[in-house]
Amino acid sequence: MKKVKIILIIVISILALIIFLQNTEAVDTKLLFITVTMSRALLLILTFGLGFATGLITMSYVSRKPKKAKADNVE
Repeated sequence: MKKVKIILIIVISILALIIFLQNTEAVDTKLLFITVTMSRALLLILTFGLGFATGLITMSYVSRKPKKAKADNVE
């Protein structure tokens, strides 16, 4: 099963790299009140990274176990 995961990660990484390298023309991107000109590849990488980070944060929040209430130490 580990080999399948590693192969899948490699294939997805290669496909992402191909997509990034084929989209090098400049595009205008609006960020709130600012218009930024950047290559489409950079925009794709930033979008991919933001999505990945959002997924990690969401998973860490969802998989967090609720804290148990501490019992009062009554002696």
